[in-house]
Amino acid sequence: MSMRRRVRGLSWGPGAIGTAAWGGPRLSDVLKLAGVQYYSDITTRKGRHVEFVSCDSCKEEDGLPFRASIPMLHATTPESDVLLAYEMNGKVLSRDHGYPLRAIVPGVIGARSVKWIETIIISRFESQGFFQQKDYKMFPPDIDWHNVKWQSRRPLMDFPINSVICEPRDGIAVKSGDMVDLYGYVVAGGGRGIERVDISIDNGEKWMEALQLPKLPIEAQAGYEDDPLRPKWAWTLWQLKFVKVETPCIVVVKAVDSAGNIQPQDVDEIWNLRGVMNNCWYKIRINAPCPPVEIQLPPPEPDWAKIAAENEKRQCKSPEDHAHDKPPPDVLDKF
Repeated sequence: MSMRRRVRGLSWGPGAIGTAAWGGPRLSDVLKLAGVQYYSDITTRKGRHVEFVSCDSCKEEDGLPFRASIPMLHATTPESDVLLAYEMNGKVLSRDHGYPLRAIVPGVIGARSVKWIETIIISRFESQGFFQQKDYKMFPPDIDWHNVKWQSRRPLMDFPINSVICEPRDGIAVKSGDMVDLYGYVVAGGGRGIERVDISIDNGEKWMEALQLPKLPIEAQAGYEDDPLRPKWAWTLWQLKFVKVETPCIVVVKAVDSAGNIQPQDVDEIWNLRGVMNNCWYKIRINAPCPPVEIQLPPPEPDWAKIAAENEKRQCKSPEDHAHDKPPPDVLDKF
């Protein structure tokens, strides 16, 4: 986005994502034990939002803790799979990943999955934290920092459908007519599944459908493989093998989720001052190999010592050295 118009924020790339198996109780079960069961039961009595407060302070909060909230309906719905996690991939959380306790709000931007939880608050109001009210909001392209009104937009929650080419890398050189194998991932927010992944090797003129790889082993082991209605939280890996390319060329990937959401073609359509939610077509360039370079070597350095020795041999030592020389024919012709 900054290549079109400058945005403020960290320059996250396509590698700022991951998938893990998280362990811990559902937040809906914890709230049920605390006497909060149904959304209709708590809207008038206790609140509409669940706020996570971290023990991690940050400068944006003027030294106060990081905090974020999710709607109570989201928190109390078991199918939302919101967790209070204390394990990651079968091991106790590391400090960097939020030990001893963190929130996992799948299908939602990472800013709501608060680490190092110290307090959970049931509130009538949405969190007033900096990253809920003055960041992570999406404005139209005509809004910039001189006319932004933060309260005019809702905080971001579900992330959009997005897809990426992981291999080959952008800028690789391939001989025209050779075959390449393409690999990548696709992910959709809100637990929506992936309908298809489309690949083009001519910058969007023609398309081919990529193969979606089977679910992660941890999902299959948990018995989720045969449940098509279960939310799809993890990324989906895809591949398209033995693709003949005519280089140079532009390879594109775009995807469609189960709700029919598609990726916009150009970043200009979704430019925003914070640079968030960029899910335009992902492109890489495959170059043709450079022709061999003909190196012009300089002429060899003369062997001056050898030349001097030859000249010395040719030098006359005395007049008698030429006593028996015959005159050249052209000299005799003059007489």
